[in-house]
Amino acid sequence: MRNFLAVAFFVMIAVTQASAQTTSNVNTDSKSNSTVNTDANSKTIVISPPPSAISPSIGSSSSDLCLSGVSGAVQTQILGVSTGEMVRDENCERLKISKTLYDMGMKVAAVSVLCQDRRVFDAMEMAGTPCPFLGEIGQKATDQWKNNPGRIPEAEVMETKKDVQKRNGAIAAGGIGTALLMLLLL
Repeated sequence: MRNFLAVAFFVMIAVTQASAQTTSNVNTDSKSNSTVNTDANSKTIVISPPPSAISPSIGSSSSDLCLSGVSGAVQTQILGVSTGEMVRDENCERLKISKTLYDMGMKVAAVSVLCQDRRVFDAMEMAGTPCPFLGEIGQKATDQWKNNPGRIPEAEVMETKKDVQKRNGAIAAGGIGTALLMLLLL
């Protein structure tokens, strides 16, 4: 074992670092002959995103406005249309006017504004508190309303399920007709 350790120790001391170096020369010589034939019939393919009509964003910046935004868009391969508008809410305006009048202490005027809606007019009659008539209230107002039936607000006709279905059918038929017309334009 001692001999083995002595040889191992001798080998470790006797070993020296060796380094190698490689050199190579590369010479390249090339010749090229080419012929190009061009055909006059060429095609260019352009890949682009599909056209898009984007409906405008319509909104009111204040909750004190009685307006609602409505917008829409339609796009075909050739033609795109987008539109938008603001729609006035008359019932909202009536409520705001009535509230403003009430806040100013004009309670009869506030009720008179609301009574321009037939539903409110009928509700006031059913409650036994008729709508004011030219400054008259109570029984005097009731008598005036009976003497002037032409000044009573028009009754609103409520839509039935059949009316809604008929209207939706007409809208669908118009939409299908428009779609077919757009297809013809393609």
